[in-house]
Amino acid sequence: MSVKIPIIFYSMYGHIYRMAEAVAEGVSEVADCEAKLLQVAELVPEAALEKSGAKQARATFAQIPQASVEDLAEADAVIFGTPTRFGNMAAQMRNFLDQTGGLWMKGALVGKVGSVFTSTATQHGGQETTITSFHSTLLHHGMIIVGVPYSEQRLLTMDEITGGSPYGAGTLAGGDGSRLPSDNELAIARFQGRHVARIAKKLKG
Repeated sequence: MSVKIPIIFYSMYGHIYRMAEAVAEGVSEVADCEAKLLQVAELVPEAALEKSGAKQARATFAQIPQASVEDLAEADAVIFGTPTRFGNMAAQMRNFLDQTGGLWMKGALVGKVGSVFTSTATQHGGQETTITSFHSTLLHHGMIIVGVPYSEQRLLTMDEITGGSPYGAGTLAGGDGSRLPSDNELAIARFQGRHVARIAKKLKG
């Protein structure tokens, strides 16, 4: 019995990509669970990507295949990753989800596990609102939402500024995007992958 869990993400400068890798590592630690990294389509014009430096950053994960709505239908669980845009998901992720009306009509995602992780530029930049507002779409699809319970003790750390909440893993990119995900944030992301995988495996079993 193979449990299929795609990690579907959008990343502009690589922070969410690195978190997605950690989530996938966590999924793969659970026997019979298969993680697959997929990215949603870019919407920003090429010239704007080049001017912002995002084109060069995105080249480091250009080999990741593009997600399709069929990937959702075939999955046992889906873990989504999106940066924050003013407290909401990025437009690229919204665009992808807006193409899932056909799945909604068929109830194709009802009973599947859904989970979300994110990144923000600042400590109070909307990690929780991004994830909880994302949950609305998953609930419309009838998905079973899974977050990060406080059995993950790293959520309680006070030794550093860190992302992550009971809603899902998170990282802080810094105002200029130079901060990379910390060991604590990556560990929470791995926990989220393992936690989702274990629940999805039980449900499938």
